[in-house]
Amino acid sequence: MRSTPATRSLLCAIAATLTGIAQAQAERATLDPTQGWQTTETQPTDPARAALDEARQLIADNQPRKAWDLLDDWLDNDAFSASVHRPEALRLRGDAKFASGRDFKALYDYEELLRTYPESSEYVKAVEREVEIGKLYLAGLRKRFLWFRYESLTTIGEELLIRAQERMPGSLLAESAAIHLADYYFDKRQLELASDMYDIFLKTYPNSPHRMHAMQRRVYSNIARFKGPKYDGSILLESRLLIEQFARSYPAEAERAGLTNALVVRLEESAAAQQLESAKWYMRVGDGPAARFVLTRLIRDHTGTVAATEGLQIMQDQGWLEDQTRTIEPEPVGPMPEAEVAP
Repeated sequence: MRSTPATRSLLCAIAATLTGIAQAQAERATLDPTQGWQTTETQPTDPARAALDEARQLIADNQPRKAWDLLDDWLDNDAFSASVHRPEALRLRGDAKFASGRDFKALYDYEELLRTYPESSEYVKAVEREVEIGKLYLAGLRKRFLWFRYESLTTIGEELLIRAQERMPGSLLAESAAIHLADYYFDKRQLELASDMYDIFLKTYPNSPHRMHAMQRRVYSNIARFKGPKYDGSILLESRLLIEQFARSYPAEAERAGLTNALVVRLEESAAAQQLESAKWYMRVGDGPAARFVLTRLIRDHTGTVAATEGLQIMQDQGWLEDQTRTIEPEPVGPMPEAEVAP
């Protein structure tokens, strides 16, 4: 292109215009009541901040893959290696992966944030994301490989909910994770774990709005763990105490749910039947003293039950009841030998 005076004048005019625009972008006019309009300089846009804002907008616009690529470049840029925005970049990349269906990969970014930047304001958000993913894993979401989800991640789901309670003890988020994990164990019939988890929950969050639910589920978990009279019946005693505690705290709900004295009576019958079964086993193996001891406790602790009545009949048939009523005269106690008398 041939340079002419007219061309040079046009280029100068364009340059002046661009300079004016740049100055306008770097300056801001404010109205002062006494001095009129005043021009103040503004800070230039932070390139690190601008990239993160763009990534956030891409995620909001349902373009997480583009946001993921943008954040990969940002985190690999040495110029941003010490940036105060790095925790946010990690959280956003985790969000982009999560939104892309790569929930397992997202955990790597959340964990790096949690372990490297525990003082960051992004810490709570990362724990929230892990709790959300953990709940999805417990609900059956499997690990993804290519286009398939093939591997169960329930163990990792449990671990994520436990970590949330360790990382933010006493918080509403930890409370939500705890009750969700307890309910998961209950629904999967892992009753011993459910009972323990409800017990931990009630001790940690005594004023929780989920308290009644946890107490009721703890009762059910304990009762369901009793397998029958041939098994250990100590759990029935604990269940009876828990029922009485629940009925005192929530009498109306206890009546509605059937956690009343009628259930306590049935539990006592079951406990008595378990002791009777133990006594019969001792008799089958020829251990009469043990059988007699168990039957004595059965009659004493569960008077009025069907099992106690049968146990009393066995004691009579064996002649053990007569032996129990026989009194033994105490031997007279003479003076202690001289060698044993205290000085």
